Amino acid sequence: MGSGKVTPQQDTDPAERFAGRHITVAGLGVSGLSAARALAGLGARVTVVDGGDSDTHRHKAAALDAEGLTGVTVRLGDAVTLPEGTDLVVTSPGWPPTAPLFAAAADAGVDVVGDVEIAWLLRGPGAAPWLAVTGTNGKTTTTRMLAAILRAAGLRTAEVGNIGTPIVDVVLGQGHDDATTYDVLAVELSSYQLHWAPSVRAHSATVLNLAPDHLDWHGSMAAYAEDKGRVYHGNQVACVYNTADPATEDLVRAADVEEGCRAIGFTLGAPGPSQLGVVDGLLVDRAFVADRQQRAQELAQVSDVEPPAPHNIANALAAAALARAFGVPASAVRDGLRAFRPDPHRIEHVADVDGVVYIDDSKATNTHAAEASLAAYAPVVWIAGGLAKGADFGELVATAAKRLRGVVLLGADRALIREALRRHAPEVPVVDVERTDTGAMSEVVRAAQGLARPGDTVLLAPACASMDMYTNYNMRGDAFAEAVRELGPGGA
Repeated sequence: MGSGKVTPQQDTDPAERFAGRHITVAGLGVSGLSAARALAGLGARVTVVDGGDSDTHRHKAAALDAEGLTGVTVRLGDAVTLPEGTDLVVTSPGWPPTAPLFAAAADAGVDVVGDVEIAWLLRGPGAAPWLAVTGTNGKTTTTRMLAAILRAAGLRTAEVGNIGTPIVDVVLGQGHDDATTYDVLAVELSSYQLHWAPSVRAHSATVLNLAPDHLDWHGSMAAYAEDKGRVYHGNQVACVYNTADPATEDLVRAADVEEGCRAIGFTLGAPGPSQLGVVDGLLVDRAFVADRQQRAQELAQVSDVEPPAPHNIANALAAAALARAFGVPASAVRDGLRAFRPDPHRIEHVADVDGVVYIDDSKATNTHAAEASLAAYAPVVWIAGGLAKGADFGELVATAAKRLRGVVLLGADRALIREALRRHAPEVPVVDVERTDTGAMSEVVRAAQGLARPGDTVLLAPACASMDMYTNYNMRGDAFAEAVRELGPGGA
């Protein structure tokens, strides 16, 4: 990445770190615009570059220009050439390491970092500690659960990073007369963001799980895991890992942490010392108690978790572990989990129609997420398909085969799932919906209704991205919910 020129002394004023520097910001999205505004406000000369030159891009550029920021220019239609005089590149998370702009930066000896790195470098003395969450699946839910628990403890917090307000804006806003001063931040970090954030050192952090995803961006599973594992480096109090996923514990073992930092496991079974787990329908803590060898602290009931699907209970345990590492009392874990409501399209109950339950988990955009979702229900009529992103569906189908009443396939790469079903679940009836327009979901849902029996669950857990047919997974989930409502009583 370079020589680490941007790493500051902690007592250096943020304005002094960036004033007068020529910084190129890659990307005209939310994080790019946030970084451009912040850096310009600190006295940097900023060039925002984006390969797009559509009406939307031009509108964004014009809106930024209208803000009258000193020293900010926008270059559209060229994401390859490094602007002359650049001495730092700040990238948006989605730009891959192989981008030609970054090769040009490397040739010029210029560092590339992300907006999360900039936010970390801009923290002043006494800044709010970070509790960080990453993993292949469950990041947003766990981060929001964590924030709910922290608020229940009376702490001022915000969900930032890969969700919520851009993290640069939150960090710069702290201490201003018209802004909230936070006690602690709940920070969701994607593998993209961690790749470009070498200096981040969290109070405590978790890797929820690891499964193949975004390998086209990272290049290999080893590189993907390495970037996820960055979240543990420099942890002060706790590295929280998933006992059911040994790869997460391996990342803890490999991490260079501060002296005294502890490895804390979470499990859906009875916990051992230094773990959180489940006993007789209770979430319990054997990590942050005075005598963890002999006793456990009750935190909440499983029924306090909404929905109480196994993978969501795991999310709750991880959130509880991070909160307990920060000193939150057990009662706040219970109250926070009771107050939390999941975002739409995450194992969301849509309706009961003729004795069949319809569940929207459109957010299950990879095989690992779909496997967790399928494990929560039986018998299941599974709706799957979309953009496979290079995934292999054999293991997923083999694991879920005994739970399947039937399958309805849609989307560009549905043939890959159909072939996995032929090999691993040949007795399961399959309906292949060939339409690829957005109205196809009505046909999909009616096909699922035809396969389902009273007591079954129709589950939209596509195991694929949505962009072949829909702008995003939210639109796909909305289309599913609307199609369920069209079924009549119970779906209305």
